[in-house]
Amino acid sequence: MAQINVAELFKQTRRKLKMNWVAGLNGGSNTLTSETVTKPSLALIGHLNFVHPNRVQVLGCAEMDYLRSLQADEVTLAIKNLFSTDLAVVIVANGESVPESLLNAANHHNTPLFTSPLRSPALMDVLNHFLSHAVAESLSLHGVFMEVQGFGALIKGEAAIGKSELALELISRGHRLIADDVVDFSRISPERVEGRCPTLLQDFLEVRGLGILNIRALFGDNSVKPTKPLDLIIQLEIPDRQALQQLDRLNIKTQHEEVLGVKIPKITIPIAAGRNIAVLVEVAIRNHMLLLRGVNATKQFMQRQQREMKKSLDTE
Repeated sequence: MAQINVAELFKQTRRKLKMNWVAGLNGGSNTLTSETVTKPSLALIGHLNFVHPNRVQVLGCAEMDYLRSLQADEVTLAIKNLFSTDLAVVIVANGESVPESLLNAANHHNTPLFTSPLRSPALMDVLNHFLSHAVAESLSLHGVFMEVQGFGALIKGEAAIGKSELALELISRGHRLIADDVVDFSRISPERVEGRCPTLLQDFLEVRGLGILNIRALFGDNSVKPTKPLDLIIQLEIPDRQALQQLDRLNIKTQHEEVLGVKIPKITIPIAAGRNIAVLVEVAIRNHMLLLRGVNATKQFMQRQQREMKKSLDTE
């Protein structure tokens, strides 16, 4: 499980959430290891098993109304209950005023305390989405990641096999670039892996003989995309003549490759002089779409062949 610290969370979400860091300034290194954002209502009344460490705790209208209903000594006890577990960060939402005792407790425990004018449900939705990506399992792979026919396709192959040239031709045909050379993948759900481009490489594609190209500047904003789920892996290979001759064209098995524990369908395309690889990639993805709908052209052909053979035998 990946981690992110509170200071980085604040840096990346403060503008969108209009947050202010009002206390616990020394707790920026606190780590967040869970994507779950919780409201510690029950913790305020002493049910400490509902407070989990290393998470974002949001105090909304209900929690602040409860604190205001208490006597001074009861407020102190409730806040003591809240901070009895190692909290990563506390956020007071809805523009609520922060009691002095809460500020003091945050400073004493070095727990960052943020405020935001946003309503707690909206605040929690944004934070849950952000953290689901920030703490997801991640992996970097070599290749070119494209959106082709609406599918996220990772194009792999040996160096100098023509991955970037293929990507350039696909872009010129209206498809979109996500990342060239290095792709960062994260597992955003049990069955879903998402790829994105490292910040340094965004919009750029290196093509031998042309150098580094700014795809956004050359082809427009619609030619690039920041992220995309990984749907298919396309492996480019230069086969030897014997391997091509021995290929069983009617018994091509479905291949898969595991990425972060998720099985991703894989198609191997042999590279040879005169083959239009961009067209083959487009058709491979169209055929993959048909397979997902239960349409298998190879099986249809073999069934037709068997019917014709049966007819021939019946007429003999």
